[in-house]
Amino acid sequence: MSAPLISGIQQVGIGVQNAPEAWQWYRRILGFDVPVFDEKAEAPLMTPYTGGAVHARHAILAINLAGGGGLEIWSFTSRTSQPANFKPEPGDLGINAIRFKSPDVKKAHEWLKSQSKEAVGPLVALPEGEGFWGTDPYGNTFQITGDASWFQKTGKPVGGVAGVVVGVTDVDKSLVFYKNLLQPLEVVYDKTGVFEDLPTSIPGQRFRRVLLRKSFTPEGAFSKLLGDVQIELIQALDRAPKKIFENRFWGDCGYIHLCFDTLDMDTLKTKLQAQGYPFTIDSEKSFGMESAAGRFAYLEDPDGTLIELVETHKLPILKKIGWFLDIQKRKHQRPLPDWMLKMMRLNRVKD
Repeated sequence: MSAPLISGIQQVGIGVQNAPEAWQWYRRILGFDVPVFDEKAEAPLMTPYTGGAVHARHAILAINLAGGGGLEIWSFTSRTSQPANFKPEPGDLGINAIRFKSPDVKKAHEWLKSQSKEAVGPLVALPEGEGFWGTDPYGNTFQITGDASWFQKTGKPVGGVAGVVVGVTDVDKSLVFYKNLLQPLEVVYDKTGVFEDLPTSIPGQRFRRVLLRKSFTPEGAFSKLLGDVQIELIQALDRAPKKIFENRFWGDCGYIHLCFDTLDMDTLKTKLQAQGYPFTIDSEKSFGMESAAGRFAYLEDPDGTLIELVETHKLPILKKIGWFLDIQKRKHQRPLPDWMLKMMRLNRVKD
């Protein structure tokens, strides 16, 4: 079997109108309190998705050291980030929700209900396991669910990003794309019907839902931190779905991209292009983001949902003393030692 080309979900991008304010909520409520970078700069390579013009932004990448992917919280500084002109429903095209993991969904439910002023749904039976749906202060839907992959205990009832829910027009077509991108993948369930757990305003609506899981393997410097990947594809069967980012820019309000930690960008690019999935953006060389750096690229799933790929080259371990890890000097793909990743907690921002 060939070596994996992707180790896990690095982060999900969230477009908001005020990145520092939004980070405070995600830090306090969901435990994303360790910043990897916090930078204001222009985004010259993203012009295909920003109306052909270079725009400036404020981006904050933060992680939850319980394990799971991080959040890249993003707001324009050269314009006002625009919300969608409709409320996205399950099955609309794009990222419908983030799946955050929890070691105890009941405790997580109690925590969210006591700490958040936003809507928190009831505990429900999901197609797999138990969980609940919630909304952040910016109108974004999320789900809290269980997951078997954990890096460490933090004392908080919610961990990092376990996965996403993606609205698609054709599950079978999207399955081919995500399987090519993330091999090997397990199909956990493939169900069609009316689902009582979904936060939809249209009663009686039928969906097809397929959960894909890429289980943790010890490949990649950050693989033990990132853990499993869960992607639920959801197709609305009784209505024509809307595209969440229709006539808007990448970086506008909502879930703007799904980013994977990439181990060999050149090989992955060759593979995906041969399968008909070309990169739409490729930095081609290392691109600095404050105290971090790496090569990044974008491609689109069959419905235009933006997928970011990042091959990390430099990562801050302890900013206070200027300790940075040069990933390019490592000659293997084995995970970093636990103690090194846990040192990042010393960068933690407290409220």
